[in-house]
Amino acid sequence: MVNSYENNIVVEPTKTTILQDETRSRKFGQEMKRRVLGEINQNLVGARGYPCVVNKRGKLSKQEEGCQKKKLDPLRSSVTRSRVEEPLCQEETKKLKPTVPSANEEATLDQPVPMSLEKPYTEADDPMEEVEMEDVTEEEPILDIDVSDANNSLAAVEYVQDLYAFHREMESFSCVPVDYIMQQIDLNEKMRAILIDWLIEVHDKFDLMNETLFLTVNLIDRFLSKKAVLRKKLQLVGLVALFLACKYEEVSVPLVEDLVLISDKAYTRNDVLHMEKTMLSTLQFNVSLPTQYPFLRRFLKAAQADKKCEVLASFLMELALVEYEMLRFPPSLVAATAVYTAQCTIDGFRKWNSTCEFHSHYSEDQLMECCRKMVSLHQRAGTGKLTGVYRKYSTFKFGYIAKKCEAAHFLVSE
Repeated sequence: MVNSYENNIVVEPTKTTILQDETRSRKFGQEMKRRVLGEINQNLVGARGYPCVVNKRGKLSKQEEGCQKKKLDPLRSSVTRSRVEEPLCQEETKKLKPTVPSANEEATLDQPVPMSLEKPYTEADDPMEEVEMEDVTEEEPILDIDVSDANNSLAAVEYVQDLYAFHREMESFSCVPVDYIMQQIDLNEKMRAILIDWLIEVHDKFDLMNETLFLTVNLIDRFLSKKAVLRKKLQLVGLVALFLACKYEEVSVPLVEDLVLISDKAYTRNDVLHMEKTMLSTLQFNVSLPTQYPFLRRFLKAAQADKKCEVLASFLMELALVEYEMLRFPPSLVAATAVYTAQCTIDGFRKWNSTCEFHSHYSEDQLMECCRKMVSLHQRAGTGKLTGVYRKYSTFKFGYIAKKCEAAHFLVSE
């Protein structure tokens, strides 16, 4: 058909012309494919000319026949073909299967063992894959310890991770120099131990909260590390620290007259109020610092501890309060060690799972130094003159835990 438009003639292509164009394009595509594969083969390290390309019809081209005449290395041919070509069908593989040396012949550097003689590869033969699978199966999962408190608004599950991350950052400000007692002219370690052992009994008589006791000891150490105190004023420092901790933690605060009474009237009301002003000004009213107790609660929850383990951990941690040498350990480390030592004492073997390590940020090896000192404190808890903690935890209120549980001697002997 011929159409005319502004003196231009457009001839409609016929079916014969279309078939010729398709044939040319197909041949051009095959030639381009062979050229590209040849370039890839030449870029391979130590590779020779690309051997033979099998078309879909199963016939060999002239270039392929020339490659077979040159008798190229069958190993390189099989490797290159496996990397570049599409998988061959079984019939084509039988036709093009190269001749290889027998399995009894020894391989040399020039003629390595062909891949066809090796054992077929399977996923089960990969040793690295087996190791990875074993590690995955043996790895202990980390439990979500807050899932049970999801509906408890007081537990603050949404913010609990951020809260304890903040506690770990701020606990360094809660620590005191390990040699601060050397700066005191009229005091020593034994006097501090006597004061805290007495305050633990007073705390128990007043039936105060556990947070109050640990904050009291923290206020005493921080104040003594910054200000020199005479020996006759040391008991007053302890009473005022207890008074401030009660104001911060308790709902019902003891009266000043009660503090004067338990001191056997060694101090007056004005003495208590004056020391309160001095202590607050020295500490710059910074009372809300993390102590061992909030960390203890969190780590006991991570360990899924029962009541017996909870009471024993509290007993061990209060023994550490009296000992001046334990001040060199951070509060979080002391709390984690108390939980770890309590578990080992009850079960009779070492016990520290991945959940406890994740939430405490301490491995078992990091706890061992503090653990050995805590076990030694447990061994001599009922001996000597300072037995206030031992007598406190030998009552029905605490399940006679101090008498029932012996110290974990195997932790010290190891």
